[in-house]
Amino acid sequence: MTKLRDAPSFKIAFRDADFLERPEVRSYRLALEYAKPQLAQQEMNVNSTLVVFGSARIPSPEASAAALTSAREALDAAPDDDAAQAALARAEKLDAMVPFYQEARRFAAGAACYQTPGEPYDFVVTTGGGPGIMEAANRGAFEAGLKTMAFNIEIPHEQDPNPYVTPELCFNFHYFAIRKMHFLLRARAMAAFPGGYGTMDELFETLTLIQTGKMERIPIVLFGRDWWSRFMRIESLVEAGTISLDDPDLVKWVDTAEEGWAAIEEFYGEESSD
Repeated sequence: MTKLRDAPSFKIAFRDADFLERPEVRSYRLALEYAKPQLAQQEMNVNSTLVVFGSARIPSPEASAAALTSAREALDAAPDDDAAQAALARAEKLDAMVPFYQEARRFAAGAACYQTPGEPYDFVVTTGGGPGIMEAANRGAFEAGLKTMAFNIEIPHEQDPNPYVTPELCFNFHYFAIRKMHFLLRARAMAAFPGGYGTMDELFETLTLIQTGKMERIPIVLFGRDWWSRFMRIESLVEAGTISLDDPDLVKWVDTAEEGWAAIEEFYGEESSD
């Protein structure tokens, strides 16, 4: 006869993993994913954040050099191999994106000018925690001696957090909605580097929230004028009448870390003078 203490129904509810994963308990899981990072940030004295988005595929200089060497060696060994030729072409394309990695790294390091020891942490560099531009931003902040934060997400192709995230500020989410909320709850500025669907999703959701008055306006800087101009022609939306005349002003186009910080400083200078 089964001991009553071993029966599933006897388990304390918040210690019962099977119960917590039931569809009917989803609302409580959502609340927990909100509460855990919120409390941790309060305990770590995080006052505001600088959110950085960008492609996970843009390599560091070190990774790019290694990928190029490997691809060239493979092609040397099999000059007529289509796969080897394609691999080298891809490695060369990604190598051309390395300057964005370096600029994200320099940009994030600039947050050091806005943090004072012993005071609540402002402009804490926050990313999705993965490789590429996310790694670059966390790395730049880490190398500048700053605390740096990451909001990872459980996806089919699991990725480990990059090694530059402060352990106490490294979070993992199941729900995209709660993760997105945390990205913007303390955001004082946002930077978007070249990226894919994820970057575009976060960028346009933020623009929508600002446009509709669901969040206060923050400076949004897009790194890479030439790159963004190939994918975004905001003026065409104005011409079509689908956005207002001043909506394009919600973003600033920049190329360097210095320009990025200048745009942020200009925004808050104008804000304080209103």
